[in-house]
Amino acid sequence: MAYKQLIDMLGRKTIVTGHYGSGKTEFSISLAMLIAAEIKGKLAIVDLDIVNPYFRSRERRGLLEKAGIAVYGSHFKHEITAEFPALGADIRAPLEDKSCFTIVDVGGNDSGAIILNQFTKYFTDDDTIVLAIVNINRPETSNIKSVLSHISAIEDITKLKVSCIVNNSHLLRETTPATIIEGHELCRQISNMTGMKLLCDCYPAGIVCPEELPTLSGNLIPIGLYMRPAWLDL
Repeated sequence: MAYKQLIDMLGRKTIVTGHYGSGKTEFSISLAMLIAAEIKGKLAIVDLDIVNPYFRSRERRGLLEKAGIAVYGSHFKHEITAEFPALGADIRAPLEDKSCFTIVDVGGNDSGAIILNQFTKYFTDDDTIVLAIVNINRPETSNIKSVLSHISAIEDITKLKVSCIVNNSHLLRETTPATIIEGHELCRQISNMTGMKLLCDCYPAGIVCPEELPTLSGNLIPIGLYMRPAWLDL
């Protein structure tokens, strides 16, 4: 399946925000892997998640670099067990390189998003897009009011505008087509109310098949379970 239409809707710098448990990091990695398979050129993922020590994209450095995706984030590089909030000085390199497509994985909610304020000058141009990942099966984003409150909090603290939402409603391995369709309907309502685009609907690859979602329009993309250890499902 070609994803050129989806890629064309993104900015050179795509900021991925979302509440804890939204699948934000899985989305960031899956999107990076999808883009790497579709385009030639420089591609990077910047891990700015220094709030929550769990499920950070830099933990999959080997996988990403093998796919041609440069990884930036912690000063400690390959030492993923270090929990000091120390960012590497080279983190600005992909943001300044106009030939590099960059995905920025930000920590959950407004407390995690505040780190973007250190890099404001890189995100004020028309080449930046901010996404909000929505999983309606999380208590903090289970209805329209809570999703809008979550997005408003991110916008207030970063002064950046969220322009697109992503339906990543899931229940891990218990996800069904109905789970995704329910999330789509809520996100569609938010899109109609606010003018924010519904960028895409996500489905967990190997658990739900896209053929099971014939009623969904627009972009439909697979999400891998890159961050979930197999032992959690034993």
